[in-house]
Amino acid sequence: MHSDDTRPASEFWDELYGEREQVWSGKPNAALVSEIEMVAPGRALDLGCGEGADALWLAQRGWTVTGVDISGVALERAARHALEAGLEERTVWLHRDLAEWEPDAEYDLVSAQFLHSPLEFPRERVLLTAARAVAPGGLLLVVGHADFPPWAQHAHEGGRAQPPTARELALALGLPAEQWTVEARTSEGREATGPDGQKAILTDAILRARRTS
Repeated sequence: MHSDDTRPASEFWDELYGEREQVWSGKPNAALVSEIEMVAPGRALDLGCGEGADALWLAQRGWTVTGVDISGVALERAARHALEAGLEERTVWLHRDLAEWEPDAEYDLVSAQFLHSPLEFPRERVLLTAARAVAPGGLLLVVGHADFPPWAQHAHEGGRAQPPTARELALALGLPAEQWTVEARTSEGREATGPDGQKAILTDAILRARRTS
């Protein structure tokens, strides 16, 4: 992967997912589990849902989930996994480019887990769009890398070699204090495995924002 790749994003991601039968672990992201496990289920939007592990975990816990991704290959797998788990009635899969798409509904949870890209990608603008889709009383949960994994080759975000901290992202999004209660922190280290079996200890930048009005 190279940040100067000029292919359409959909082609890039379809090729990445097409290289192997399973790209990700199939397990929900740890930060999603720890932050949402005790939250009462409702309607959820999973941005960049990939092969659907997070969306399926939410659906198993009673959420009605809309998963959105640019890769049709990934979405086919997600839909198949939902069917195999008997969760097809709780899940909807949308083939969309997040750089151009805007939700037309409100959600009790909008989740963006590791919405990084080795291609040019307007992450802050996408997250601002996502924030507008959070219903009053609902949550925006954005989890990203505090430091990129050693196996990642991501484009520099905003001209910087490291991803923004959760606090920096919160400031960049500018969520009004009279409308949002914002928590920004860095997680403890966790063991992670890369797509080719590489091992590393990673920390996550966690932004949790509840819409109060």
